[in-house]
Amino acid sequence: MKPHPRPPSSNPVTGCFPNRVLIVCMGNICRSPTAEAVLRSHLRKAGLQIQVDSAGTEDYHIGAAPDSRSIKHASLRGYDLGGLRARKVNPSDFSEFDLILAADDANLAELNRRCPREHQHNLSLFLENAAVPDPYYGGIEGFEKVLDLIESRAAALVQMWSLALA
Repeated sequence: MKPHPRPPSSNPVTGCFPNRVLIVCMGNICRSPTAEAVLRSHLRKAGLQIQVDSAGTEDYHIGAAPDSRSIKHASLRGYDLGGLRARKVNPSDFSEFDLILAADDANLAELNRRCPREHQHNLSLFLENAAVPDPYYGGIEGFEKVLDLIESRAAALVQMWSLALA
């Protein structure tokens, strides 16, 4: 995979073409693996070569598969979460990924706390100015809403990055 240039920008999402994207939620079993699979699918369809991974700020589920409800609802829309396993954000992620997208403000704050100053410009919210709601303690409608939000944002990101290459 050939690296793409990253023009300088005050916003890590706009005006750049990332080579490696990390999506982060708390436990890495609902929101972030869903976003990983959806974004990866949209990138593949657009022919863009960007590496995507996901992680959690906490170590509750290290090595576990995504939540069965996330797997089920994603599968109904054609996304495969089956091979994904939860992992915790590690210090090297801040230098290895050139864009790190948090699911919500709490996870973004935790990332900012851990991130070396020289990489903090790479941190942002996945949805720009809103949180991806955590569906873990809710019903199936929460997992569907998360998918709706993630699909919409993934399409927008892919379109923006495609235009950055044009």
